[in-house]
Amino acid sequence: MPIYEYQCEKCGHRLEMIQKVSDKLLTKCPKCDQNGLKRCISLTSFRLKGKGWYETDFKENKQTEVKSEKPATQDTKPAIKEKPDKSKE
Repeated sequence: MPIYEYQCEKCGHRLEMIQKVSDKLLTKCPKCDQNGLKRCISLTSFRLKGKGWYETDFKENKQTEVKSEKPATQDTKPAIKEKPDKSKE
């Protein structure tokens, strides 16, 4: 559950509450007992560090190489072999 910050517009008291996203907003200040609480916009603690989604998914100059353990063979065989024409015999 997220932690929401509230500040009372009447007395300036600040508090934090753990609430569900679906819970109703608090309006009554526990310090001055008046209806003046407003929810504040606070910074998030979500942080992306190091290589990861940006490098692999969104970077413009993608230079990913897929290295195979098997070396590529130069001998290529046709997918369909030609059958000899029996009507000419």
